[in-house]
Amino acid sequence: MACNFMRKLFFAAVFFGVSANVFGAVGCSLNDPDRDIKRLFPEATNYKTEFMTIEEKGGQKLADEIQVKRGDKFEPVYETIDVPYAFYTVLKGDKLLGYVHGVNQKGRFGGMQLIITSDPNGVIKDFYYQRLTSPEAKKFRDPAFTKQFAGLNLADFYRHKPQEQIKDPTENSNPDFKATLRGLFKNLILMDTFKLNNKYDTVYNEVQKNENKNPNSN
Repeated sequence: MACNFMRKLFFAAVFFGVSANVFGAVGCSLNDPDRDIKRLFPEATNYKTEFMTIEEKGGQKLADEIQVKRGDKFEPVYETIDVPYAFYTVLKGDKLLGYVHGVNQKGRFGGMQLIITSDPNGVIKDFYYQRLTSPEAKKFRDPAFTKQFAGLNLADFYRHKPQEQIKDPTENSNPDFKATLRGLFKNLILMDTFKLNNKYDTVYNEVQKNENKNPNSN
């Protein structure tokens, strides 16, 4: 009896240990795509879902390029290069309305799921937390905070506009605020890489050129 109990306990430990790693390495997809797309794009008549990985798109070389653009390293649990990212292309008839895309981001008290909607040019239309564990979650979810990102695009992040102008809405959760900015920056870079054919690379190169000329400007 004791042996059987220990065997079950061992397999349970293995299962939950493996599950924790698997859940950490999965992409962020919408909880209910049909419902969510209709809510985010009421005029939509159809949408297409695609799952893409950095590994398939360009491997370690692409991963290195994304990390350089973002200015930090991938988080080893949430951001492995084989993570499948879900991209939703939203249509009205044959007309492209925009995209929906989400990312997982490590927060102070657990994983965040950050969802953005954008127009066809990658300009943010809306942003919300699909998942957030924080004692000040209400302040993060407040439209007074999330709506500040509407109208921004990847060029703004490359130029540090959101990082400098959008303020932390909380009193004691600055790590989660910084994680939010990091996750949104990553989200937009992935969108540019996978769906917009690196539309904003010219801005990135311009910013890097200026920073190299004026290394003490930031």
